[in-house]
Amino acid sequence: MTIDDAEITTKVKAAIFAEPGLKTLQISVDTIKGVVTLSGSVDSSPSRDRAKALAGAVAGVKEVKNQLVIK
Repeated sequence: MTIDDAEITTKVKAAIFAEPGLKTLQISVDTIKGVVTLSGSVDSSPSRDRAKALAGAVAGVKEVKNQLVIK
């Protein structure tokens, strides 16, 4: 069973939004062939790492490109 990119994007966004420290941040999620790119800005390095970890834990994700910028 293949999970499509739109479904992965939805699940990653849901995981990030469910995290209290991340839901107020402007994180955009883009998925192409199972590779998730996170972009936008976060408030700290731990938030950046947490977003990547959450994205990586979603079924169907092959790789996470973390382009989040710490402001």
